[in-house]
Amino acid sequence: MSEERKYSDPEIKEIFGRAVTGSEIEPHAESEASGLTLRELQEVGREVGLAPGRVAAAALALDNAHEVATPRTVMGAPVSAGRSIALSRALTDREWGVLVGELRETFGAKGRVTSDGGVREWTNGNLHAYVEPTATGYRLRIGTQKGSAIPQFLMGGAAMTLGVALTTLFFFEDLGRAALVLPVLMTFFGGTAVASNLLRLSTWAGRRQAQMAHIGETVTALIGATPQGP
Repeated sequence: MSEERKYSDPEIKEIFGRAVTGSEIEPHAESEASGLTLRELQEVGREVGLAPGRVAAAALALDNAHEVATPRTVMGAPVSAGRSIALSRALTDREWGVLVGELRETFGAKGRVTSDGGVREWTNGNLHAYVEPTATGYRLRIGTQKGSAIPQFLMGGAAMTLGVALTTLFFFEDLGRAALVLPVLMTFFGGTAVASNLLRLSTWAGRRQAQMAHIGETVTALIGATPQGP
């Protein structure tokens, strides 16, 4: 069993704020000390008329906050996607197995599962999911990068640049319209490749973020459905 998380003063205040609707309460003196566990918070909640389930739900909402990583971009298009989900505790072996199964189904990839100390990993090429300890608990960190994006931009950009250069050269050399066909086609297809890559990347990033959001919801449900301890 993993060590129970203890909540700091600001976190305690936020949890009680989430648990109460339409009013604010100040926790009793016993709750003003930092380092209270969920069970201790639930006891404090009982003293002021809050059901333990509401306190647990508020703590879960705090613990499972999602943070979307700022993507890397090329020509304004995202070439990476990532998300971090805070966890109040480590996953059990069964929960990790369920999460790996969901990762495989969601991303359509078997991937490779490893563990090193307190870190669990699922990787498939540039796509990865890590469950790792933090200063306040654990987190699930998911990320990926579109490895083919930069080469496609380089090839399309090179074809477009060369086509423009040859078009300019042939025009001033007065070689006739027939000589301009090839460089004009190079410019057109190079520009089309760059534009289509931009569109594909936007679609790819949106799909990946949606998939990662689904994984975040899955791990949040797992943590909430199987609390540790009595």
